[in-house]
Amino acid sequence: MKIPDATAGRRCIRCLLRDLAEEDQRDLKKYLDAIREEDRAAEELVEKRLAICRGCDKLMEATCEVCGCYVEFRAAMREGRCPKKKW
Repeated sequence: MKIPDATAGRRCIRCLLRDLAEEDQRDLKKYLDAIREEDRAAEELVEKRLAICRGCDKLMEATCEVCGCYVEFRAAMREGRCPKKKW
């Protein structure tokens, strides 16, 4: 007897855009590539920010419920700030 996959048909709630299917990542890559080098945060800082976002109860399907942004875009900006002041 096969046990049904409990996640089948569910949407990922606490995911980032990078966790979604490849076709859902096209815009992410396009917008991140458009950020000028001098406006980008260092990759290590971006990853630290995103780790905080992943643990936040306001992350909903790659979007911040407080401000409505895609957290990966905000985290990638050197001057980006968390609206809840977590980073």
